[in-house]
Amino acid sequence: MSESEPLRFQVLSDFYLREVIKADAATIYQAIDTHRDYLRIWLPFVDKIQSVKDEEAFIDQIQNTAASSREPRLGIWNNEDKFCGLIGFHFSQLDNNRTEIGYWLLPEYQHRGIMTECVRILCHWAVRQWNIKRIQIRCATGNIASNSIPFRLGFQHEGTERAGELLSSGEYADINVYSILSEEITNL
Repeated sequence: MSESEPLRFQVLSDFYLREVIKADAATIYQAIDTHRDYLRIWLPFVDKIQSVKDEEAFIDQIQNTAASSREPRLGIWNNEDKFCGLIGFHFSQLDNNRTEIGYWLLPEYQHRGIMTECVRILCHWAVRQWNIKRIQIRCATGNIASNSIPFRLGFQHEGTERAGELLSSGEYADINVYSILSEEITNL
């Protein structure tokens, strides 16, 4: 795969991951805007995405990061090319061989094992591609669906950050912190 070619992975039989490109901005924005009330419960960034231009700026920011520190964000698409959600790396410390995975899925695609499989695929990729030792996932304690994913994949619950994230509601959410190490990922 060339450097300019976006990452792509097949997920289950009906879905795939593809690194987001600027041409995806309108589609992603439309999904956020359509499901804004639902998504903003746990995802404070949603309130900052008020236009296609805001989403384009986010994608530009990702793509303009130096290749050595680039953190791929991938859209989740069904085989009919409908956008379903987003997953990606952030807060990576590649010199320390650690990263964090964040994700969200539109409500009509939840509870099918899609995101669990996406996380599993990206864990394996991060170990192979970046020699990652530790992958972390952080979820608001009240977000049951998001918390179930690291649990199913064998991540260790390391603890809870009290008042770890300010939500769009103005309330602070406690955040569960999960991690998995490279030697544990081989068993996924």
